[in-house]
Amino acid sequence: MIDGVELAVDREAVVVTAREPMTVVSSAFVRGGFAEARAIVNLHVRKNIPEAETDGMLSRFVERREIQGPWVGLLTSAWTEKAVVAEVAGSGLTALAVVTVGLSNRIAAGQTPLGVWAPSTINSIVVVDGAAESAALVNAVMTVTEVKTSLLASLDFRCDDGRIASGTSTDAVVVATTGRGPQCRFGGPISDFGWVVARASREALGVGIRRWMAEHR
Repeated sequence: MIDGVELAVDREAVVVTAREPMTVVSSAFVRGGFAEARAIVNLHVRKNIPEAETDGMLSRFVERREIQGPWVGLLTSAWTEKAVVAEVAGSGLTALAVVTVGLSNRIAAGQTPLGVWAPSTINSIVVVDGAAESAALVNAVMTVTEVKTSLLASLDFRCDDGRIASGTSTDAVVVATTGRGPQCRFGGPISDFGWVVARASREALGVGIRRWMAEHR
């Protein structure tokens, strides 16, 4: 585990906490975009919950658990107790990936018609013990997404209409850094920073996706 970073996984949520504030870029439900955070919360909610009912859910959970802020928050209808964890080190960097996977609302981006809002199904959180420029963090989010889509394609995972699935309708990604060490300029899959992000996310997502497919045959 990365020094100063702790992970808690149970049926209510996945919670990543850090001793010092981390730099985060994400598509999180609460405080998405660029932010500073000492906690990343991935909260389980019931499937097909209306968006209007989610107001305040994350805040109430954080208060009840006495999680120190600032924080970013995600929602998922996947089972958080089944979160998959992977850690990879290389080039002086360490990446910790924690993913929750559900594939019921799978889609092919740009082909599947518009739909209704739903809580995120594949949520990927990657924390890197290192430092990165803003563009590298954005690039790392792209790298995690490339990994997810390539895994689904390699497993021939298809939408209900037969098209190869690129993901689900509401996937979310969080990439966070501790800020330690020299600044990394790039976050693509063959950069030092992007390589550990890609390896950790591939390991975790691969296990999560295969397990979901095995459980739903």
